[in-house]
Amino acid sequence: MSAAPTANTAAPQATVPQSATPQATVPQSAAPQSAAPQAAVPQAAVPQAAAAPAGAAKLPLPGLLALSTAAFTAVVTEQLPAGLLPQLSGSLHVSQAHAGFLVTSYAAASVLAAIPLTAALRGLPRRPVLTGALAGFALCNAVTAVSSAYPLTFAARLLAGAMGGTLWAMLAGYAARMVPAERRGRAVAIVLAGITAALCLGIPAGTAFAAVFGWRTSFATLTFLAVALVAWVSWQIPDYPGEPAAERIPLRRIAVTPGIRTVLIITLLLLLGHQEMYTYLAPFAARAGFGHPSLVLLVFGIATVAGIWIVGTLIDRHLRPALLGALTLVAAAMLALGLLGSAPAALLVAAALWGAALGGAPTLLQTALVDIAGLGHADVATAMQATVYNVGIAAGSLIGGIVLESGAGPGALPWTALPLIVAALVTVTAARRHAFPAGRITACIA
Repeated sequence: MSAAPTANTAAPQATVPQSATPQATVPQSAAPQSAAPQAAVPQAAVPQAAAAPAGAAKLPLPGLLALSTAAFTAVVTEQLPAGLLPQLSGSLHVSQAHAGFLVTSYAAASVLAAIPLTAALRGLPRRPVLTGALAGFALCNAVTAVSSAYPLTFAARLLAGAMGGTLWAMLAGYAARMVPAERRGRAVAIVLAGITAALCLGIPAGTAFAAVFGWRTSFATLTFLAVALVAWVSWQIPDYPGEPAAERIPLRRIAVTPGIRTVLIITLLLLLGHQEMYTYLAPFAARAGFGHPSLVLLVFGIATVAGIWIVGTLIDRHLRPALLGALTLVAAAMLALGLLGSAPAALLVAAALWGAALGGAPTLLQTALVDIAGLGHADVATAMQATVYNVGIAAGSLIGGIVLESGAGPGALPWTALPLIVAALVTVTAARRHAFPAGRITACIA
């Protein structure tokens, strides 16, 4: 993901707190005490740009990349079955629609577990919670790799979903704690680049790998990756204390913060429309003569790189128009898939537009949410978003399965997705005051 400068570096503040302007930035040789006593030059009068030039503080890249790899692992674990429906269906002796419900089960567990687990674990040190979630991924993927029974595989996916809900509630807030305030946007962007890497490389590689070596090998590889991540996180990620009980505020007060509900509604609508198409991309691509969806997934994934690069250049100054543009692209892609999806070239072009838009959308939505909630409540706000995100994934994949089972066929999927994306676009257009104003809401970041 391209690293974008934050709004604070683009527009220095007239006043800068002393903690943001360390003494080391005013050398004694430049301001001798005899000529300019410390009391005569208050820190509030020193512009931020003079005190701490943008980019002066190095980002803790090893730690941020570990968090990004955790995001990568979570997305591939959740979405990989969507590219393996024929193989899973045959091995587990169920229909492709039921194999698609392995995505639904993961998302449903995340929905049910994210907020309760985040609330229950708020008081614990952060790093053990993070490594525990990663260890849970390793266990669940190992069970999936060896299971030949659909109920056992379904149960493993439920537990993996609970681990995913816990993980997604932590990632953005963890990244924000690891860097100075003026670098938070860039840090969150690096971590969420794991989503793009999963869509661009992880899922296409996983499906192609499964086509050659079998789908069980793909899940075994995810198991080893999660085990390695436990060690990496323990080595490179700092630990932070949990939230003292006396300082916790009710979840309801965070949920009613102006703008938060709007961001959550946009997240839900976007994921509903996206997921009902994405989960059943294999049967849809078969209409255009693609026996395996790996090429379509690869085009989709590569396009996400371009999308996240564009968003990285715009997000801190133009978050609102960037999100409007992304949703417009998704709507155009759904329309193209509905009208021309049976033509191979049209399918690939539409997949590229769709991927470019979805590459940056998670970063745009997560950044907007963290800006509104503030750093102090980022974990709880992102837990709510993780819940809504996975409601969209679960309901979207369920709707897609129902459409297939109803006899309407894969060709009906884009037409059920398009109204949802249009509704998201209309909602963003109307949300000019709190959720998606013309500029970032940096004042809310604590």
